[in-house]
Amino acid sequence: MADLRKLPNLSALRAFEAAARSDSFSRAAEEIFVTPGAISHQIRALEQELGVTLFIRNGKRIAITEQGQRFAATVRKSLNEIALAAETLQFDAKQKRLTVSALPSFAARWLAPRLWKFIDLHPDTEVVLQSSLHLNDLEREPIDVGLRFGRGHYPGLIVEKLMDDFYYPVASPTYRGGDLPSSPGELQQCSLLRMDTDASWQPWFDAAGIDLTEPSGGLLIEDASMLLRSASDGLGIALTRHAIALQEIASGQLVRLFDVVARCPLSYYFACTKEAMNKPQVQAFHRWLMEEVRNFKAQKDWPGEPEP
Repeated sequence: MADLRKLPNLSALRAFEAAARSDSFSRAAEEIFVTPGAISHQIRALEQELGVTLFIRNGKRIAITEQGQRFAATVRKSLNEIALAAETLQFDAKQKRLTVSALPSFAARWLAPRLWKFIDLHPDTEVVLQSSLHLNDLEREPIDVGLRFGRGHYPGLIVEKLMDDFYYPVASPTYRGGDLPSSPGELQQCSLLRMDTDASWQPWFDAAGIDLTEPSGGLLIEDASMLLRSASDGLGIALTRHAIALQEIASGQLVRLFDVVARCPLSYYFACTKEAMNKPQVQAFHRWLMEEVRNFKAQKDWPGEPEP
């Protein structure tokens, strides 16, 4: 890496680039609002510092040297990159863009229906909601906040637990013509829908105190939203997370079966870099989100421990 302490004077580099591009000290002076004498003085000082001749002078006429042309191309590229970076910062500061990434099921079914509240409170902030099944690299990708579903071990990031979640069975009210099971033991005669991720039925069976084993065969579904759709269509009984099933339960498309819940081994977390946490829009989103979570957990149908 170059020693930045030896970097030539930025004003001199800007004067040199303008003169090289316009082939004129006078036009360069007009462009950057100084006198032609100041341009000539700055370039002369730059030549002395570098130990090379950048321009051949013939009275008022100048001609850039071959070394000067190569140096001008590098300086021009660097100045353009600096100008673009400055414009980007100014745009971001003006727009207050906030990019949030979350698991598709959580993004669509819990966060998105509530985001209008945050947008109403902060109309000057542009919110970009991304959904992804893979774990985003918040230190390298242009994402401000990651709402993660895991165990909370995310080295190098600011991490705060949002809430736990809980599994319970749901079914369409029309499943088997409306003949829904009245006790957990009757699930043995039902079609149990399964996911190929963390949603195992066995912990719920154990919590319900019934001697059933993890179902095998039949339909295996990868996406939580698709699982709920299949249950709504009457294809079977799904084991779902509380936070993502409330829309269908509230609308009557699904009904919750029994009062038994099993705590999910994973939880929801807020995560961001230290740099992102310094942004006003991230701080505002964090405050709003924590309040939304507190309100959600205070609802009467929250299956977890009551809020202190």
